[in-house]
Amino acid sequence: MSLKQRLLLLVLGVVMLVWMGAAAFTYYDARHELGEVLDEHPAQAASFLGGYSTHQDDDDEHGDDAAELAGMRDELALKITRNLLLPLWVALPLLAGLLWWVIAASLRPLVKLTQAVASRQPDNLAPLDVAAPREVMPLIERLNHLFARTGKLIENERRFTADASHELRTPIAAIKAQLQVAQGASDAAGRDHALDNAIQGCNRATHLIGQLLTLARLESVDTTALQACRLRTLVAEVMAELAPQALEAGVHLELRDGADITVQGLPALLQVMVRNLLDNAVRYTPAGTLVTVDIIHQQGKPCIRISDNGSGLPAAELAKITQRFYRPLGTSASGSGLGLSIVQRIVELHQATLQITPAADGVGLSVTVEYR
Repeated sequence: MSLKQRLLLLVLGVVMLVWMGAAAFTYYDARHELGEVLDEHPAQAASFLGGYSTHQDDDDEHGDDAAELAGMRDELALKITRNLLLPLWVALPLLAGLLWWVIAASLRPLVKLTQAVASRQPDNLAPLDVAAPREVMPLIERLNHLFARTGKLIENERRFTADASHELRTPIAAIKAQLQVAQGASDAAGRDHALDNAIQGCNRATHLIGQLLTLARLESVDTTALQACRLRTLVAEVMAELAPQALEAGVHLELRDGADITVQGLPALLQVMVRNLLDNAVRYTPAGTLVTVDIIHQQGKPCIRISDNGSGLPAAELAKITQRFYRPLGTSASGSGLGLSIVQRIVELHQATLQITPAADGVGLSVTVEYR
């Protein structure tokens, strides 16, 4: 059943219900009023009854008066009610036709909206521009918002696919070149060296693919299942995992004293965020660097601050560092250029902010994740 038919039946049903209710009330009210009139004026009622009745015997006149009056009252009340209901049966078909036209005219904007959406090409995500009543405008606004989000996701997917294919081409080409060198090597040492380089290339490609998969999964993360996360405990676990890597690189990790602040978040993603930040600090700072982590309240908001006393970056580089596949010039350490992009996305999912600035003493970098 269409919406138009449902509305028509609903309105007609309400009209009939109200009219029938009014008729029932009129019937009982008329019986009551006529009864009072007949009781207050018995002489006139008897005279009227004599003219109204067609057969009446003198012997049982008084015995039948009450029954005759009651019957006459009910018959008059029924006549009044019938006269009230008669226009309903005459007007109902006319009312149905009028309501059908009014409902059709009222639903015309929805029909136009349906036609506008149905006639669109799959790649047309431009905002809808359809004149509609005020009640329909929220639906159009939500559709336009959905189109904008879908367009953004498609654009991100296209960019991601293009960047990923470009970035994967480099390590695969390097692996192929090293294997060709190993294949043509005349001595075992040269062949082993080329194979070692090929294995390192495989490791870099594996790391890149893992980062790409993480970034792709972040586009469809469900943020409705947030839970309480103790930041200090979470950071300590990640630092314990990265301790061997930091020791090998000659970088010292330090978690400073402070309260174990609790926030609402997704623990697995927060661990990925902290791991990427600390991994960057270990990878891209020279040996002897001190990397400190503070869990603090800043202006009443929970914060994670990771600082180092390394060589730092120019201001121009800081503005680009969270872009996908971007790596600062002169970087010799291996990496995919996706670590901070993943961090930025996780920060956005938690409705927080990411700030990357020179350290307070002007040496090294300071990365602050602040909850709103």
